[in-house]
Amino acid sequence: MTLLDFPGHVACTVFLGGCDLRCPFCHNYELADGTAKPVMDDTELLSFLEKRKGLLDGVAFTGGEPLLHKDLPELMRKIRAMGFSVKLDTNGYHPDLLEAILKEGLADYVAMDIKNSPEKYARTSGLDSIDLSLITRSISLLMNSNTDYEFRTTVVKEFHEADDFRKMGEMIRGAKQYFLQAFTDRDTVPFGGLSAPEKEEMEAFLKISVEYVQKAALRGVD
Repeated sequence: MTLLDFPGHVACTVFLGGCDLRCPFCHNYELADGTAKPVMDDTELLSFLEKRKGLLDGVAFTGGEPLLHKDLPELMRKIRAMGFSVKLDTNGYHPDLLEAILKEGLADYVAMDIKNSPEKYARTSGLDSIDLSLITRSISLLMNSNTDYEFRTTVVKEFHEADDFRKMGEMIRGAKQYFLQAFTDRDTVPFGGLSAPEKEEMEAFLKISVEYVQKAALRGVD
């Protein structure tokens, strides 16, 4: 259960395995690389939710990358039919399925990661190369949809500097909401030696970001 992952809702978070990115700072790397074993199937999930009607009002799909699962829209339909709102987390690398979900109104809220400036996007995603046109298309789909959304960046001292936030700002110029969340190290993070920027640095990055979007804020910064 979470009060944080789905704004305005008491929700449960559903973690879906598999991801096409390999971000070095990922908290759920065992989901990305497939080493985590499933704990329930769709039928068990729906049974779980049926027993929690009145206790929960939302379901947040995260990962991994949920949009790797082509049958996700059908599961969303079933969950919505039970009376739950649905949130989707995505890396933005699957605009076709995202577009279908947005057109059908299957997600009430979408949170999309913006990894870094274009020049650093592949490295920050743990890849040799990346098709940025997929990312920019997903950004455009969200910004031109009727679905509530946010963009967010996990800020890592070793990957981000001030100019990156100017370039990311240009990528999402005019967006409703943009959150900068400080990296937090965990045992599941695949690479050591990473750290969060100091609070003063985060505030400086925020000051840059607010010039490009309607609302920007920090998360995970004391």
